[in-house]
Amino acid sequence: MSEVYATRRSRLRDHCQAGGSQSALVTRPANVRYLAGAAPKNAVLLIGRTEDVLVCTGPPDDRPAEGRPDEALRVHRVPGAGGDPAVAAADLAGGQRAESLAVEEHHLTVARYRAIGSVAPRLRLAELGGAVEQLRVVKDEEEISCLRIGAEIADQALGELLESILVGRTERHLALELERRLVDHGADGPAFPTSVATGPNSGRRGHRPTDRRVEEGDFLSVCLGATYRGYRCEIGRTFVIGTSPADWQIELYDLVFAAQRAGRESLVPGAAYRDVDRAARQVLDSAGHAEGLPPLTGHGVGLEIDEDPQLGPAAMGKLDACVPVTVEPGVHLPGRGGVRIDDTLVVRPEADGGPELLTITTKELLAL
Repeated sequence: MSEVYATRRSRLRDHCQAGGSQSALVTRPANVRYLAGAAPKNAVLLIGRTEDVLVCTGPPDDRPAEGRPDEALRVHRVPGAGGDPAVAAADLAGGQRAESLAVEEHHLTVARYRAIGSVAPRLRLAELGGAVEQLRVVKDEEEISCLRIGAEIADQALGELLESILVGRTERHLALELERRLVDHGADGPAFPTSVATGPNSGRRGHRPTDRRVEEGDFLSVCLGATYRGYRCEIGRTFVIGTSPADWQIELYDLVFAAQRAGRESLVPGAAYRDVDRAARQVLDSAGHAEGLPPLTGHGVGLEIDEDPQLGPAAMGKLDACVPVTVEPGVHLPGRGGVRIDDTLVVRPEADGGPELLTITTKELLAL
């Protein structure tokens, strides 16, 4: 893996030099981990003029879930509890006789930006922008393998829950049990707070679990994700509890399923982000559900649960192969109920079988 991290840092260095910067300071934790193999608490990464340095505080962090730093990197530990690794890294850049330093302005506070400038006043601070985030969009097969394992864990946890008795249990209890099962099956932890919504609560987008108990005839909407070696995936499914689904529940479910299928089928290399969104959105729009639809139909996943690309009506850009994304349309009827179907997939060319579905739990409307 050392060569992988070195190649990533080399690509960033080339980007900086093309923009006139001799060095770069990476402070966003997910970006540090992507380039260094690990992101200990408060760590930053200096892409230096003469050498790259991981700057951090405190003792080494050997927790497997946090990763291990690339052995090719020098690790510089800031002495004392009050030192700022970003300021120390700027000082190191100045010591390497760099004239300019590109920084992630979108991740720095004003106070930290000023402190960086004051410690090395001869350094010209430039904007790195989202350069690292753009490098992270296309995943290598090792990254996709981590996502695939995470998806398998999430599928397994959800499948076991569906085999248990659900009536009478609270949303909060079910969410906690799902997160425990994720860890039991090898996940680092949940990729995000697990959502469980029952009955009328399923009609609220972004609902957080409450003490409402599952009742016969409820929609049960679940959205969960697993983190494996730092990589995060997600899955969302909707079921009916107890008796056979009501006609309105079947109609609503079939509509969302058709929208989700349209979005999945549009995931091909070269497809515009907005066209993927349009494929799913127009199915719901044509059925009279334009009002209240979420701003995005899906998004990228990886070291963060919400990455580029963003699949929305105004999104600019086109899909590449080996980009993992979610497709997650939903319709939520306040006070009544709602349906959300969410998969994690990897964009693949048709010659390789088309989009690779990572989350394989059935999308059939089950009555539990």
